[in-house]
Amino acid sequence: MGEKYVGAVDLGTTGVRTVVFDMDAQELASSYRELPLSFPRPGWVEQDPELMLRLSLEVIREALAQAGIGSGEIAALGITNQRETTVVWDRTTGEPLHPAIVWQDRRTAPRCEELRRAYGKLIRERTGLPPDPYFSATKLEWLLGNVPGLRERAKAGEVAFGTVDSWLLYRFCGVHATDPTNASRTMLFDIRCLSWDEELLEIFSVPHGILPEVFPSLSEFGVTSGDLLSAEIPVTGVLGDQQAALFGQGCLSRGEGKVTWGTGAFLLLNTGEVVPESTHGLLSTVAYAIGDRIAYALEGAVFAAGAAVQWLRDLGLISSATETEELAEELPGNEGVYFVPALVGLGAPHWDPYARGVIIGLTRGTTRAHLARAALESIAYQTSDVVRAMEADSGISLVELRVDGGAARNEFLCQFQADILGIPVVRPAILETTALGAALAAGVVAGVWDLSDVPELIRVERRFEPRMSSIERERLLSGWRAAVERARGWAKGAG
Repeated sequence: MGEKYVGAVDLGTTGVRTVVFDMDAQELASSYRELPLSFPRPGWVEQDPELMLRLSLEVIREALAQAGIGSGEIAALGITNQRETTVVWDRTTGEPLHPAIVWQDRRTAPRCEELRRAYGKLIRERTGLPPDPYFSATKLEWLLGNVPGLRERAKAGEVAFGTVDSWLLYRFCGVHATDPTNASRTMLFDIRCLSWDEELLEIFSVPHGILPEVFPSLSEFGVTSGDLLSAEIPVTGVLGDQQAALFGQGCLSRGEGKVTWGTGAFLLLNTGEVVPESTHGLLSTVAYAIGDRIAYALEGAVFAAGAAVQWLRDLGLISSATETEELAEELPGNEGVYFVPALVGLGAPHWDPYARGVIIGLTRGTTRAHLARAALESIAYQTSDVVRAMEADSGISLVELRVDGGAARNEFLCQFQADILGIPVVRPAILETTALGAALAAGVVAGVWDLSDVPELIRVERRFEPRMSSIERERLLSGWRAAVERARGWAKGAG
């Protein structure tokens, strides 16, 4: 068998990347472009769908050129994407009918307050999600109610709606489709029946005809137009970005979990065929689907992980994120200094929008090394809080935690995470696992790999074994819990 290559398009919030992998799942070439955001009003966040498309095509062509292969040599293409972002377009021409409304957009917050009171229980039971502007449904409802003529055109069958994966599939392949990992983030999709929910469509006044068809995450979605890429490449894998990271970490079995440390932190725990129900502020979502097989996941989001370190850098206390490791290692311990980085409130499992950032335990002897260490420790403490919530909800005890994202390069953080959880932390050789996950999914369908091969293709760069005593661990966690209590509700009390 000759060499086969698999590509992945990773269309994120701030940029788009294409990575080409060989049959050993080794990266051959990569190309990246920044993707600008626009902020037309306070709390509004939008992007240009045509620019998303154009830059995606640019990075595909550039990555293929770097790899020295033609588009005809790509066995399959996978797509992974920022989730929840909402696009509407003309079904005939493919032209967008409004800028994309990005997942960060908060314009529908008042509507979500109404929905919580009226339909909160129903929405959570059907979709696994709480009513929140984060998800697609209220974005689409807003577009149908505020773009002149859009509702009438939608009822007439002239309009298509989709998340970013659907938009690319429509323009790449001429198909109106999505997968369950993206559909499950719309707040319109029943995650047990795996279908659009008619009652929810009625609540949000969404015509069924504008919705994409839902295919398994690992399936043949279509082939790219030869006009776009000079060859017809099968698109055989689609996963939302955090689910792609879970897949790219090889977490295909119940009880396996990962954290992606970026600006925030996203934790996903594979719960297998069991739809998880959370009483600890976590989300229930689809992990991936192949054929009739479906895997679910619990998800927890931490708002400020790397953002805590960025904040110290912006204040001029450190010159770069990499400096924190050296500074943290200068100290024998945290010496009672804690940083709760509730800079935009606290996410899972606390969900306190009134929490504010707190640095506590300062003395005249406190240095910038203490602050750097406290920022890194805060990432591990917050991750630990979500892991414990996941274990309580699922009844599963994690035996190890896989880490990826930029902050996973930090040796101090990885070791401290292992110590504070009391389980090994596993760091892969490829830290940007979203593109790898999409490529692996696509390659499985294309016959490059078997699904059972995927965990074996994930190369471990290092395992961090816990070495802290249980007494020391509990002492540190007790201090963290006390600091969090002082941060909670602060804006409400100070208002």
